[in-house]
Amino acid sequence: MARLIWSEPALADLEAIADFIALENPTAAAALVQRVFAHVGQLAAHPDSGSWPAELGRSRYRQIAEPPCRVFYRHDGGTVYIVHVMRGERLLRRSALSGRGRHRSR
Repeated sequence: MARLIWSEPALADLEAIADFIALENPTAAAALVQRVFAHVGQLAAHPDSGSWPAELGRSRYRQIAEPPCRVFYRHDGGTVYIVHVMRGERLLRRSALSGRGRHRSR
């Protein structure tokens, strides 16, 4: 089983998306956060199950989708680092993944 580590920026990304949704529907926002954490939790057993982001091609980053979010991560040895969360309809900029080194275990 891989260890899951969330970066502080990724947690802030998810919180910002949930806060926006909560303006209209707090219940939906809470459900989204639960779904994202459950989906990310599956990466502990299947760290290479995500796809490569189309914007990056084959890189060290992978993604999983939990609509309306895309969750970006990298798998190094026995650890999965969650580095970025964004709305699915947006295009990823490579710069969004750089400098996201502060991590917290989850």
